[in-house]
Amino acid sequence: MNQPEANSEFEAVLDYLNKSRGCDLTGYKRSTLMRRFRQRMQHIKIDSYQSYLEYLQHHPQEYQDLLNNVLINVTSFFRDRDAWDYLAAEIVPKLIASKQSHEPIRVWSAGCAAGQEICSLLILLAEALGIESCLKRVQCYATDADEAALQQARKATYSALEIASIPPNLLEKYFEQTEKGYVFYPKLHSTIIFGRHDLVQDAPMSKIDLLTCRNVLMYFNPETQASILVRFHFALKNTGFLLLGKSELLMHRRQIFTPINLKHRVYAKSLKLELEDYLSINPKSVKNEAIATSTTESYFWQTAFETNPVAQLAVNLDGYLIAANQQANRLFGLTLDDWNRPFQELEPGKLVGSYASIAKLSRNYRPVTLKNIEWNVPPSIRYFDIAIAPVFNSKKLLLGITLTFLDQTAYKRLNAKVDLTNSELARLSETLQAKEANLETIQMELESAHQEIQLLTQNAGD
Repeated sequence: MNQPEANSEFEAVLDYLNKSRGCDLTGYKRSTLMRRFRQRMQHIKIDSYQSYLEYLQHHPQEYQDLLNNVLINVTSFFRDRDAWDYLAAEIVPKLIASKQSHEPIRVWSAGCAAGQEICSLLILLAEALGIESCLKRVQCYATDADEAALQQARKATYSALEIASIPPNLLEKYFEQTEKGYVFYPKLHSTIIFGRHDLVQDAPMSKIDLLTCRNVLMYFNPETQASILVRFHFALKNTGFLLLGKSELLMHRRQIFTPINLKHRVYAKSLKLELEDYLSINPKSVKNEAIATSTTESYFWQTAFETNPVAQLAVNLDGYLIAANQQANRLFGLTLDDWNRPFQELEPGKLVGSYASIAKLSRNYRPVTLKNIEWNVPPSIRYFDIAIAPVFNSKKLLLGITLTFLDQTAYKRLNAKVDLTNSELARLSETLQAKEANLETIQMELESAHQEIQLLTQNAGD
C-alpha cells in the first residue's frame, strides 16, 4: 500500500468515526494520529486502514478501545514543578486579591485525564484560602474527551507511583492511604464537576478565573489550536489566567492572549475577539456572511442565557434537562451531573410537575405562565411565577421548552404586609368610628344635661 492510498484510506476511517460516532479527530495532527492508529491495528493484527474500517463497522467495542489508545493521558501531580510553584506564588494570590471575600473562584481543567491536574489546583487553592473557605468559594470543572479517564478521575484513587511527586506534607494533609491506594480528600473532591467535553466541538465553560490545559494543544494542528484558543478566550473572565504545558506555545494569527510568564506558559486575555475569530471555531462550515452572523449571535445568546440574573432552564422533547444558567444552578443546587437527567426527577421539575406535566406543556406550542407557585424550602416558603415557552428551530420544528423562574417571594411578602396593614387600618377605622359614635352620644348627653341645668336654674329664679 503506497502512501497516498494509505492517507486516503485513513481519511475514510476518520470520516466514518465522525459521521457514525460523532467523534471528530480531523483536528489532530495526522502524524500523531496515524502512529497511534497503527499501534492499535498491530495489536489486533490488521495491516490496512480499509480492513480496520470494516473491523470498526462490525465490532462496536473497538471504538472505545481505539479511543483509549488515541487519547493518551500522560499527566502527574504538579507536573513541571516550577510552573506550579510560580502559580502558587504569583497567580493564585493575584486571583484571590481580585475577588471580594464572598465571591466564587471558578477553575477549569480542560483535558483533565485521570484528575491529577485538578487535584493539584485544588491543593494550591486550599493552601492559599484554607480548606473551609476553599470548600465554600471554589467551583471546579474537570473535563476530558476520554470517558475512561474521567471514570478514573471520579474515583480519585492513585497508586504509590502516581503520588510520588507530591510533597510529603501535602500528601499527608490531602490524601488518605487505603488498601486500594491513596484517596484524595473527599470533601474537596466532591466540589469538582466532571464531564465529557470535546475541546474542538463543544461550547466552553464561562466566567472562568483560572483555566489549565497542559500538553493537550500540542496534539492538534494549527488551525484547530486557533479554534480552541478562541473558545478559551471566551471562557475566561477579563481578569482570568490561562496555563498551558511546557512544550506548548500559542498559535493564533492575532495576539488574543498576552504572556504573563512565557517560561511557565501563563497568559492573560489581550485583544478582543473579532468576527473572524468566532468563525475559526468551525471553519469548514463557513460559507457566507449569514453563517458568520449566526456564529456571532450564538455566542451572544449563550452569554446572555448564562449570565441572566433570572433562573432559566432548557428541557428537550424527551423531558431531559439540557441547559441551566448560573442563577438556576445556585437556586436549585444543580450541577453538570444533572444535565441529561429527567427533568421531573430534579427539584425544579418537581416544583413544576405538581402543576403541569412537561409533555403537556411541550404540546401547548404557546407560552404559558404558572402563577404564584409555592416552593416549601424550610425554614421558609418561596413563591415563583414560572414562564414556560416553546423553542423552535429555523424550520419551525419544536425542539423543547425553556422555563424562567421569576421569584415573587418579596412581592408576595410585601402584599401580605400590605394586606395585614389594610386589615389593621380597617380595624382601627372601626374602632375610631365606634369611639366617634361614643363621643357623639356623650356630647348629646352633655347637651341634654346642660339644658336641664339651665331649666332648673330658670325655675329656681322664678
